[in-house]
Amino acid sequence: MSDAARYIDPQTRETFSLEKPLWRSPSGNPMMVTDLPGIGRDDIDRSARSIWRYRAALPLDIKSPVSLGEGLTPLVPAKLPAGEVDFKLEWFAPTSSFKDRGASVMLSYLRQVGVDAILEDSSGNGGAAIAAYGAAAGVKVRILTPETTQLAKIVQMRAFGAHVQLVSGPRENSQFEAIRQSEQTFYASHNWQAFFLQGTKLLAYELWEDYGFEVPDNIVIPAGAGSNVLGCDLGFTELLRAGQITKLPRLFAVQPQNCSPIHAAFSAGSNGPVPIEVSPTVAEGTAIRSPVRMSAVLGAIRRSKGSTVAVSEDEIISAVGLLARAGFYAEPTSAMAAAAADKLLAGGVIQSGERTVVLLTGSGLKSAAFMMDRFSGE
Repeated sequence: MSDAARYIDPQTRETFSLEKPLWRSPSGNPMMVTDLPGIGRDDIDRSARSIWRYRAALPLDIKSPVSLGEGLTPLVPAKLPAGEVDFKLEWFAPTSSFKDRGASVMLSYLRQVGVDAILEDSSGNGGAAIAAYGAAAGVKVRILTPETTQLAKIVQMRAFGAHVQLVSGPRENSQFEAIRQSEQTFYASHNWQAFFLQGTKLLAYELWEDYGFEVPDNIVIPAGAGSNVLGCDLGFTELLRAGQITKLPRLFAVQPQNCSPIHAAFSAGSNGPVPIEVSPTVAEGTAIRSPVRMSAVLGAIRRSKGSTVAVSEDEIISAVGLLARAGFYAEPTSAMAAAAADKLLAGGVIQSGERTVVLLTGSGLKSAAFMMDRFSGE
């Protein structure tokens, strides 16, 4: 923890106290938290069987965490056609997706600073996580989600007691409507609020501990807004700063070809958006046309000496089946990371002898309609 930590607008470098919850700067930019020193293995609270074992890495003392046991997910050796990897099974989280890490820390912070009602926009998993942790925190939650969101995800949000508003049109319409409503209710966006990233960064600390306090060579990550990419960058950079590791793992951000703005910008050598064509994808969790932190995501990938991968709809669907027949029930958004890892191995970008983590971020139970269509006739 750092008493000197503050919000910071990466564009203007203006800083703000953490005592007042903010989701963007006065300049309209998404903010981060100022650089933190990182922690060592002796700072881990081994009595906590959740992400809160790494609470010393957070920017302020959370006196009463909102936790449902998130984190400490299995790291399982597995074989892809082109080589061996380790799957990090993030669907073992309480709401069956990686978003629980960020939701736990963000809701803990917001409750501590007095927020009692929040607004969120999501294509499903983020909304379910924030609805669950809002329920645990005693915070009222309103979720705006595209009307095309998988019914299983909508039901999950409602089961946790959240008010769900369906929004017509593409994914970004939900964000636009949430920003419009933010004048009445605090906008606890998992894409905008800096404390969500403070939760996702704890995955880096967990992987460091998983590997005996060493760093994997590569991490393959499904990316829509890129919160897991940024979280890994934050966490491993802190470990490097603390002298606990000597290098950063390469980060590979994976997107569907049908909606791949980060891949297009990276491939063009750009630091910001480039023109792309967008069409529907089965990987709905990554169908974000304009990620609000794109430049930061691109910087994290380049800093790690990683890259981006775009996968076709056929490759995503094939990967769902491949994983299922190996015992891994992954939603399409998650399965595309396995498809990308196989391409990277086959192309020699990742070597078979390297330690490669593939993040399987969400359960196939999240995509019941897709799974029924894909497998009910077999």
